[in-house]
Amino acid sequence: MNRRLVTILVVALVSALVCTALVIHLVNNRMSAVKQPLSMTTRVVAANKDIKLGNILTADNLTTIEVGTVPAGAFLAKDQSKVINRGVISDLYQNEPIIESRLAALGSGGGLAATIPPGMRACAVKVDDVVNVSGFVTPGMRVDVLVSGVPPGAQNTNQGTVAKTLLQNIRVLSTGTDIEKDATGKAKQVQVVNLLVTPEQAESLSLTSNLSIRLVLRNPLDTNVAPVSGTTTGSIFSGMTPEPEKPHTVVKSAPAPAYSIEVDNGSTATQEKFASAEGHK
Repeated sequence: MNRRLVTILVVALVSALVCTALVIHLVNNRMSAVKQPLSMTTRVVAANKDIKLGNILTADNLTTIEVGTVPAGAFLAKDQSKVINRGVISDLYQNEPIIESRLAALGSGGGLAATIPPGMRACAVKVDDVVNVSGFVTPGMRVDVLVSGVPPGAQNTNQGTVAKTLLQNIRVLSTGTDIEKDATGKAKQVQVVNLLVTPEQAESLSLTSNLSIRLVLRNPLDTNVAPVSGTTTGSIFSGMTPEPEKPHTVVKSAPAPAYSIEVDNGSTATQEKFASAEGHK
């Protein structure tokens, strides 16, 4: 066989082998890259259904899921026992990883009390039906508390009803209904909103039971406390007070002058008085 032809065949075979090796290496690298994320997933504890605020977690409402990145504060599957019997302080949703900040401290139980941070208080405030039906206030929102009424000792003044911003940037813990008796003694439902306040703010709210209370929604990112002064009914309608009527002057006429005539009738004398002729003009 021609040496030149043999050389060409050998070079071609070697090139084919090198190319095949390179292709196999690239395919293996690509397959490794695809399988790598699956091998790096981590199994964490999650809710197997929607769980409302205040509930206590049990093994029946927990599951485990695989995640690529473990959220901060999440519980690994092996630590599921650390989640059981802890209260939920924020609504959880199905297949959502459970994290430490969404749970109450171990042993604090469930319900509304478990959602109250140390040093704070939950204070119930009655609101009208319109607030509840329209979904105006829901847990987690931030509100200002306005009160209106007639201040003590102001009944004899012209300022009328006064509206004042009592509290600002207050978090709503929960909303619901309560049972209360009306003037006739019959039970009725009233709408109640629980606000998260300090002990001092709770004292202020306790003095407003006889006043009209209104909750004003605010942007949760707006945490500034505005310097708001109270507003009176008199200030709203200032400039609209009607002018007092001018007094009518009554001119009294002077009494008409009178004259008298004496009439002698024998031994009898009589005197008659008549108005002056000028008085009838």
